Amino acid sequence: QVQLVESGGGLVQPGDSLRLSCATSGGTSRRYAMGWFRQAPGKEREFVAVVSWSGGYTYYADSVRGRFTISRDNAKNTVYLQMNSLKPEDTAVYYCAARENPATRPADFGSWGQGTQVTVSS
Repeated sequence: QVQLVESGGGLVQPGDSLRLSCATSGGTSRRYAMGWFRQAPGKEREFVAVVSWSGGYTYYADSVRGRFTISRDNAKNTVYLQMNSLKPEDTAVYYCAARENPATRPADFGSWGQGTQVTVSS
């Protein structure tokens, strides 16, 4: 079972940038697609972005496409989410998740990190 630890969250102003990281350990002999999800208070967890093991396939939610970039460094066992032009509606707890193949539904992912809070406020 792969373990996931997110970091990089914080309080930023609208228009700022932030980069989240997700470090993976255990189960590294397997090849995982990695996804980022977020959950705002009172809302369901929603898909943000996903990247394949090779990094050659990425897919984004409409709400973040063009502003967020998912990437990975397999040598460092780390996945990143670069977030630019942040908006107050991006405020949420951000989670990374792993599964064998790319997907967009939270229920399709079996391994999750503990989450990192991102707050966008002036």
